[in-house]
Amino acid sequence: MIWVGIAVLCAVALLPLALSQMRGMAALRGRRAPALALLRGQLTELDRDLAEGRIAAPEHEAAVIEVQRRMLAEARLSEPAVETSGQSPALVAFVLVPVGALALYLVGGSPGLPAAPLAARVAAAEARARQEMALIGALKGALAKLDPASAKARRGYVLLGNAEARLGNMMGAAEAWQTALAARFDPTLAAETAEAMTEANGHVTPAAAALFRRALAGAPADAPWRAMVERRLGGG
Repeated sequence: MIWVGIAVLCAVALLPLALSQMRGMAALRGRRAPALALLRGQLTELDRDLAEGRIAAPEHEAAVIEVQRRMLAEARLSEPAVETSGQSPALVAFVLVPVGALALYLVGGSPGLPAAPLAARVAAAEARARQEMALIGALKGALAKLDPASAKARRGYVLLGNAEARLGNMMGAAEAWQTALAARFDPTLAAETAEAMTEANGHVTPAAAALFRRALAGAPADAPWRAMVERRLGGG
């Protein structure tokens, strides 16, 4: 299927070039036809002048030869110019562009990689989500048996908050991180907790603002998240 897509993209990309070349060829042929018609009219006029006695036979013969020479020159020069200038660039482009696209894909792509249908990817994502939910449930059960103030429980609540955040449950992440902060305060974790509370509620709540301020007070001056927290507190 990828090869069909490449061919279609190449055709679409080259279509404007092909149309412009076709219009150019038609315009050149259109200019050649009136030129030949004019020369034929001159031959007819020369014959009429000879019949009416306005020119002599030698003059008529010389003029006819000159007009015929111009007709031969027009036939020899115009038609090859049309074919060469109109067709060659288009033919070269139609050959080189698909070949170049194929070469780039073979170098940077993965033609041997099997297809990954959307349904299979969705099913895999749902399976991973179910597995992570099961792990979160098991982690909550294990944490319930520990002293929340212990270092081991604190690490567990940090991991629990990370897992909840990955699943998009920002309120659950904030609650888990708040339990970890109660065991030992950390400015960076406090800023992450306040940000999770802000995302869950859609605005900076008083509790999140207080936690942001506490994080700023305990953080070093070069904390990478300081500007973000200041914007939050400033209404940004």
